[in-house]
Amino acid sequence: MLERLFQLQAHDTTVRTEILAGVTTFLTMAYILFVNPSILGETGMDKGAVFVATCLAAAFGSAVMGLIANYPIALAPGMGLNAFFTYTVVLGMGHTWQVALGAVFLSACLFFLLSILRIREAIINSIPLELRSAIAAGIGLFLALIALQSAGIVVDNPATMVGMGDLGKPEALLAILGFFLIIGLEARKVTGAVLISILAVTLASILLGISEFGGVVSLPPSLAPTFLQLDIMGALDVGLISVIFAFLFVDLFDNSGTLIAVAKKAGLMRKDGYLPKMGRALIADSTAALGGSLLGTSTTTSYIESAAGVSAGGRTGLTAIVVALLFLLALFFAPLAGSVPPFATAPALLFVAVLMASGMAEIDWRDITVAAPVVVTALAMPLTYSIATGIAFGFIAWVAAKVLAGRWCELNPVLVILAVFCTIKLGLF
Repeated sequence: MLERLFQLQAHDTTVRTEILAGVTTFLTMAYILFVNPSILGETGMDKGAVFVATCLAAAFGSAVMGLIANYPIALAPGMGLNAFFTYTVVLGMGHTWQVALGAVFLSACLFFLLSILRIREAIINSIPLELRSAIAAGIGLFLALIALQSAGIVVDNPATMVGMGDLGKPEALLAILGFFLIIGLEARKVTGAVLISILAVTLASILLGISEFGGVVSLPPSLAPTFLQLDIMGALDVGLISVIFAFLFVDLFDNSGTLIAVAKKAGLMRKDGYLPKMGRALIADSTAALGGSLLGTSTTTSYIESAAGVSAGGRTGLTAIVVALLFLLALFFAPLAGSVPPFATAPALLFVAVLMASGMAEIDWRDITVAAPVVVTALAMPLTYSIATGIAFGFIAWVAAKVLAGRWCELNPVLVILAVFCTIKLGLF
């Protein structure tokens, strides 16, 4: 049955490898189970209900992606999108969280419409191969920054914006050791190197008394406080049109960048840059966003942490199904899932960053109209702390470089339109 559903042999993988990859992906993104309720809870939403909604939205989205697209990509409420939901729409603009959920629902409807009409697929396939490599590398650098922050290796500095943390702290030392453990195991071709490192660092942390073992089981809280509590009519207010399109804009490019990066690393992308079943993947993530808004959480989107599972051997939708099952189990084993500290998953993210940065080797550095936009794209993501902003900068830089070099013929209409839209969105004119 599994072979018929996921074509494991055709993708040169096994059930064991897919399960291992699913567990690895889950462990690298399990932090969302605790971060999302904390952020959305600041709007007045019930944190227990948000926890349950997060579990269910992630399980539903990952299962849909695995079954419809057969991709090893997991979904969950997106980081960045939940911050926009809380700090901009609710706390900044003064709207209720019910209205904000309504805006998420309407933007998800637009996602679905664009996916059905294949407009999103056309947008992604119009991105030049070199720019796709830059997007993958930029997301890698973004992940590296997150990993170094989680480990306490990089901290904020008022004078220089960022600085080195205290490397003498056990959290930083364990993260560093975990990273080199992955490198050593990977060099020796040990299957599940990333997962072994995560578990080893977690165990060491508990034994040393740095982190606590949170227990085993607990009954899930009630979903009632957030389930179907969205205010769609309130979200149709004229003043919220920009908010709806902001959700659409951020998810479009964050998700597109993630799909490109993970699919490229998994070997799912053809040599000409075409991504088979992209349409199905986009329909899956827009469906997940719809479901998440009904459950009571911010926009559900594809997770770049899926690349950790890919590095562990995941190649089919069975990986995503395993992630979905683990999110359902997390409803009852939340204390156990919470025993994995952030600095234990940091080495995995840093290792994925190394893998994703390798795409820069495919760039023709002799062509300045290619090299310049690529560098701008890759650097903008970590430095602006936004995947969407980095992609927008890349579109603008690519079109500007080709136009100023007199090479109009190398541009396609979709890319030009995207560059103009990004220019307006960023307030450049």
